[in-house]
Amino acid sequence: MNSTRNIHDKRLSDAWATLKAHSDTGLPLEPDASRLAFADPEFLLRRETRGIRFQLELLKPDLEQQALGIENTIVVFGSARFRSDEESAALVAAAEASGDESLLRRARALARNAHYYEKARAFGKMVAHYSAGKEPADMLFICTGGGPGIMQGANRGAHEGGGISVGLAIALPMEEAANPYVTPALSFKFHYFALRKMHFMMRAKALVAFPGGFGTLDELFEVITLVQTKKSRQVPIVLFGSDYWKRLINFDVLIDEGMISPDDLKLFQYADDPETAWAIIKQFYRL
Repeated sequence: MNSTRNIHDKRLSDAWATLKAHSDTGLPLEPDASRLAFADPEFLLRRETRGIRFQLELLKPDLEQQALGIENTIVVFGSARFRSDEESAALVAAAEASGDESLLRRARALARNAHYYEKARAFGKMVAHYSAGKEPADMLFICTGGGPGIMQGANRGAHEGGGISVGLAIALPMEEAANPYVTPALSFKFHYFALRKMHFMMRAKALVAFPGGFGTLDELFEVITLVQTKKSRQVPIVLFGSDYWKRLINFDVLIDEGMISPDDLKLFQYADDPETAWAIIKQFYRL
């Protein structure tokens, strides 16, 4: 291993040995002026060192993706709650057996939307198949938030298609482990939403937004705003599931009230199947 990355290098061993000893014995890391600054979590977690933490969250995923040749991604957003056909069917069966009507309603809603998971899975596989055998500069990689639901479906499809994929997870109180289909060396976790969003856009060549809740809407509108204001280059933005998106958001109201221009609606397109979503991206880049 390169000595610049080897934590067992003699120059770093004492600092890391101290941290490991504390970890092994369950001891809290009390403030200690003699501890090396870069190996001092108590120091690094101070309010005054927030800028350093920003920089670290920017650098770590960037350097690791560079090392594995990840330069062009297709970002897939969507609900973490959706499940595969098999899992949804099992949840409905369990809810029916329980006799709990509210549980059954939720399970049936998940089953009704399971097709989105399967379509995200199919889309991820298409991207992986396209990239197989390509030169590194021409490869496209699925990138998701690393969690369950739509994110898992897209990562799963890429995995089943023989490709690698990225997961940019966020540490939350109700956090779950990254889904098992994210490539382990590309499974990152963030504390700051802002840095996570930056990483979504740094390599994004397209965005495919499946139905989702507040998180999906937040990510989608941030990307649309960046492209609209020319803070980011134009990329294909695909709203997957036209019925859902058109029922959820009446974009014409924004035009009628003078909040956006009619041309702003050209910033995104709708798709209802993986083939159409992929065709929009291929047409944009003339692949």
